[in-house]
Amino acid sequence: MITNTELEYKGNLYPNQIVDFSQDVDKLYFTSENGVVLQITVLRNSALRFRYATEYNFEPDFSYAISEKGIRGYDKLVVSETKTEYLLETIRMKILVDKKTMRIQISDPEGNIINEDEIGFHWEENYEYGGNTVKMSKITQTGESFYGLGDKAMHSNLKGKRVSNWVTDQYAYGKDQDPLYKAVPFYVGLTENKAYGIFFDNTFKTHFDFAHERRNTTSFWADGGEMNYYFIYGPDVSKVVRLYTDLTGKPELPPLWALGFQQSKWSYFPESNVKEIAKKFRDLNIPCDAIYLDIDYMDGFRCFTWDKTKFPDPKRMISELEEDGFKTVVMIDPGIKVDRDYWVYQEAMENDYFCKRGDGPYMNGKVWPGKCNFPDFTNPEVRQWWAELYKEFMTELGVHAVWNDMNEPAVMEVPSKTAPLDTRHYYEGNPTTHRKAHNIYGMQMVRATYNGVKKHSYPKRPFVITRAAYSGTQRYACTWTGDNVATWEHLWLANVQMQRMCMSGYSFVGSDIGGFAEQPNGELFARWIQLGIFHPFCRVHSSGDHGDQEPWSFDSGVTDVVRKFIELRYQLLPYLYTMFYEYSNNGIAMLKSLVMFDQEDPQTHFRTDEFIFGHQILVCPIQEPNAQGRRMYVPRGNWYNFWTDELIKGGREMWVDADIDSIPLFVKEGAMIPKYPVQQYVGEKDIDQLRIEVYYKNGIENSTVYEDGQDGYDYTKGRYSLRNFKLQGKPAQLSIQQYKDGTFVTDYETIEFKFHGLSFEIGGIEIDSEKVSLEDVKYGEDLSIQVSKNFTVLRVLGK
Repeated sequence: MITNTELEYKGNLYPNQIVDFSQDVDKLYFTSENGVVLQITVLRNSALRFRYATEYNFEPDFSYAISEKGIRGYDKLVVSETKTEYLLETIRMKILVDKKTMRIQISDPEGNIINEDEIGFHWEENYEYGGNTVKMSKITQTGESFYGLGDKAMHSNLKGKRVSNWVTDQYAYGKDQDPLYKAVPFYVGLTENKAYGIFFDNTFKTHFDFAHERRNTTSFWADGGEMNYYFIYGPDVSKVVRLYTDLTGKPELPPLWALGFQQSKWSYFPESNVKEIAKKFRDLNIPCDAIYLDIDYMDGFRCFTWDKTKFPDPKRMISELEEDGFKTVVMIDPGIKVDRDYWVYQEAMENDYFCKRGDGPYMNGKVWPGKCNFPDFTNPEVRQWWAELYKEFMTELGVHAVWNDMNEPAVMEVPSKTAPLDTRHYYEGNPTTHRKAHNIYGMQMVRATYNGVKKHSYPKRPFVITRAAYSGTQRYACTWTGDNVATWEHLWLANVQMQRMCMSGYSFVGSDIGGFAEQPNGELFARWIQLGIFHPFCRVHSSGDHGDQEPWSFDSGVTDVVRKFIELRYQLLPYLYTMFYEYSNNGIAMLKSLVMFDQEDPQTHFRTDEFIFGHQILVCPIQEPNAQGRRMYVPRGNWYNFWTDELIKGGREMWVDADIDSIPLFVKEGAMIPKYPVQQYVGEKDIDQLRIEVYYKNGIENSTVYEDGQDGYDYTKGRYSLRNFKLQGKPAQLSIQQYKDGTFVTDYETIEFKFHGLSFEIGGIEIDSEKVSLEDVKYGEDLSIQVSKNFTVLRVLGK
C-alpha cells in the first residue's frame, strides 16, 4: 500500500497510524494518532456502515434516509489482529483495516477483492463555512461498471462520468445535464461478476467521480458533514438494490387506481374544461383513472385555496368526477404567499413556522404567487401543522391524492434557483443551514404531505407524488422525472431514467409522457405511450403552451394506438400490482435493466434500451422517428414474441419488426402472466374471471399473482390472496401447481388459462388427479381452459 507521506498534497489531511481499537458489540472503533476515529458497524452479513470522525469528534448520529423498519442482524463477527492490520469476518465478507493508513479492503470469503480504498478517507478544512470537505477514494477495478444515482439524464453505465447531487429545478434539461431534481447518493459497482453498493448518506452537496479524472480511481466527496457511507455486498446486482431499499425504506402498497392511466396538464380549468376532458375519455372508451389540477385551481396560486370563479363548487365537481370513475389529484407547492389576509400565511407567522436567514429575517423568494415564505419542514411541529392543512381537502372536499411540486425548493429569478445557503433549519433539533438541509427539504415536505393525506384519507390508502427527493423518499411518495421535453432524445432519457431510478431503490416512478415542454407530433406521442404504460407511474403531463396533449389530440390513427396500449396497461394491472407487492415487501425493483437481469453476460453491462418489466416481460421501445422496427438485444433464455408467439432464443442481437401500432415485446418462456378484463377505470367492473397467459416451457418456472381489496388496509391483517404457481413442462405434458396464501376471497370463481407454444396436441386434462372432459377445452388460436380458482394441480397431457 502507498504510505500517507507520499500523499500529503493539495492541503488534504489523512489518518495515520492506528493507536487504539475497541469493540462494542456490533460497532468497532479504530483511532489514529492524529485524531481520526473510524467506526465500523456490522448491520447484516452483507452490509456495513463506515463512519469517520476527525479530532476525535463524531457529529450527532441522525439520518432522514435510514428506515427504522430495516432488517438488522448477522450470524457471525470475528475480529483478529496481525502486526499490520485488523481483520473482520462475517459469513459473507472479510474486511481488512490497515494499521498504518486506516485504509479498507473488502473481499469475499474466498479472498477475491470486492472493493478497496485507494487514498481512502481524507479531508480538507472548509475555511469559508467551517467544518470539513470530506473525501473518499477507491481503486477502480479492471472492467468495473457503475450504476444508480437516481435520475441522472445520461447513459445507464456511469463509468467515466463525474456527477453531483444537489436537487435542482431544471426546466427542459438536456442529455448529460447535471444535477437534476433528485439527490440519491447510492451507486452499484460491478466487476468480475461481483456487485456491491455504496450509499454515501450525506445531505450536503455530494460529488461522484467514476474514473473520470483518474481512470483507476473512483471517488466521492461532500461539501460538509461526515464521511458516512454504507457498503452492501451482493454479489448479485439485484440483491444489492434489494438490501439498499430495505436500508432506506420500502413504500406501502398504493391503491390499485394509482397504477392506472392518469391525465394532467398545466392547467385544466375552469370546471367545464375538466368535465369536457373527463367526458371525452369515456366517449372514446380510453381508460383513465385520474385527472390532475395544476396551480390554476388555486386562488392567486395560494396553496389550500380554490379559485371560486373557475371552480365554484369543488366538492360537487370532485364527487361528479368520481361518479364517472375519475379520481382528482391536486398540486400543492411549498411557497406560501406573503399575504396578511391569507389564513395559511397567518398561521405560519403566528407559530414561527417559516425559515429564516442567518441573521434573522425571513427567507423569502419569488414563486408563482409572487413573494413567498417557506415552511421549515425539518421541524416536526411544522410537519404536523402542514399535515393538518390537508384535512379540508381530503375529508370535506373529497380530493383523492396530492402532488407536491417546486419542492427543491425552487425559487425564481435568482441564480441559485433555490433558497440562500445561510437559510436556517431546525433539522430535528440539530440546527443547521440550507447547505445541509437543501437536499432533504422536498423529502420532508412530502413526508408531511404523506402523513396528512394518509390520516385524512383513512381508511383508504394515500397516494402522493413528489418532484424533489433524497434517498428514502420512496417511503412517502411516487415521483416523476420533472420538466422534460417533447423530443426523441427525451423519450430515450425517460427510458434510461426509469431504469436508473429503479436501480436506486425508487421504483414508483414515471416521466411526463409526451414531454412537458414543447409539443410532440403524433408519432412521438404514440411511441412514448407505448413506453410509458410499462412504467410504474403512468401519466401524461404537459405545459399546455404549444397545444393539447390528450390521447385524441392527434389523428384518429394515433388515438387508436394510444387506446390499444392503455387497454394493455389495464389488462396487465394484476401483473403490475404483483410487481408492486414484491417491491413493497421485499424491495425488488419493478423494472430491471438487463444488467440486473443477467449480470454474467457482459453484453448487458452497457445496454440502455431494453428492460425487464417485473420478472418476465421484456420491453424495448422504439426511440427513433419513422421506424418500422429496430435492432435489440434479447438476453439469455428463450422468449416468446408477445404479438406472434414466435419462440426466440436469447443471448443475441436481432431485428424486430414494430410498426407504429406495435412495440418489441417478449415474454419469458414458462411465464404465467395474469390479466384482468379491460376497464375504463379501476373498479368499473367486477372481475368475474382471472385470465392467465401460460407460455410453455420444457422445464420449470415460478410465477406469482397478488390480489387484495385494491384499497384500504385489510391486506395488513392477512386479507390478501397470493397465488404461487409452479409450471413444469415436459415434451408431452404441462403441469401447473398452485400454492395459495392469505385469507382474501376474490370475486371470481374461475381462472382461465390460455396456452401459448404448447409442443404437443392435447390428449387429456387432469385437475387434482381427476380427468376432465375435453369438451371443456377450447381449440383453435385461443387454446384455453377454465378451472376452479381453488385447484391444486392442473395437468395438460399430450396424445
